[in-house]
Amino acid sequence: MPADQHDDERVGVVFSALADPTRRAVLRAVADQGRATATDLGLAVGVTRQAAAKHLDQLAAAGLVVDERAGRERRWRVTTAPMADAAAWLTATGSAWDTRLARLVDAAADLPPREV
Repeated sequence: MPADQHDDERVGVVFSALADPTRRAVLRAVADQGRATATDLGLAVGVTRQAAAKHLDQLAAAGLVVDERAGRERRWRVTTAPMADAAAWLTATGSAWDTRLARLVDAAADLPPREV
């Protein structure tokens, strides 16, 4: 598989995980708290511990959070690399569109004026 396709798939998983507003709220709560349990996050977001745990599993599958076990407890923390990859993809895509639009503006400027 070409590297670009692999990168696109990895970024797609991140965007898919971030598509859900509750999941974004859980991620934000993890970032705010540093390390937190599903119970803590459920309380912070206003969902059950089970719902928070399911959202955390989706975020973990996208690489956005990791858990650390302390006895029976799992504490979650944010990992930044997948979000940085998604931001880099957005920047590169936006830059490519800026270049295309600039060429379109230049081409339009070379057209003779239309009579109305």
